[in-house]
Amino acid sequence: MEVLKTADVFRQMVKWQVLATLIAALLCYFLAGMHGALSALAGGSAAIVGGFAASCVARRSDNKKQADAILISLLKAEATKILVIVLLLWLTFKIYTNMVPLALILGLAAAALLSGAAFFALNEKSDEKV
Repeated sequence: MEVLKTADVFRQMVKWQVLATLIAALLCYFLAGMHGALSALAGGSAAIVGGFAASCVARRSDNKKQADAILISLLKAEATKILVIVLLLWLTFKIYTNMVPLALILGLAAAALLSGAAFFALNEKSDEKV
């Protein structure tokens, strides 16, 4: 039986996040027009890019076996993710003058919530294959 690799889990999680962001953008398009859709895309993109940055930091601990080193690496990855998301949202607020804040939050929330849900679902799927 085949166990899901970390890269496969990350790819599946990104697919779920992109799908959630697109659905949020479509909903915001019908509710608030083009600026709502673009705002939702900006929010979802911030979460996706933050997750990617965190995965790059977390991968550095792949060869580590000590629990404290792994924990520190995961905390660094989470801090990186939050920093990247905050930075991208700040840039969005500064650059995009016609932003719809509620749509931005909806896109961010959709991508962020789906990343956690996808991770746990894919982790359970991997555990069942073992």
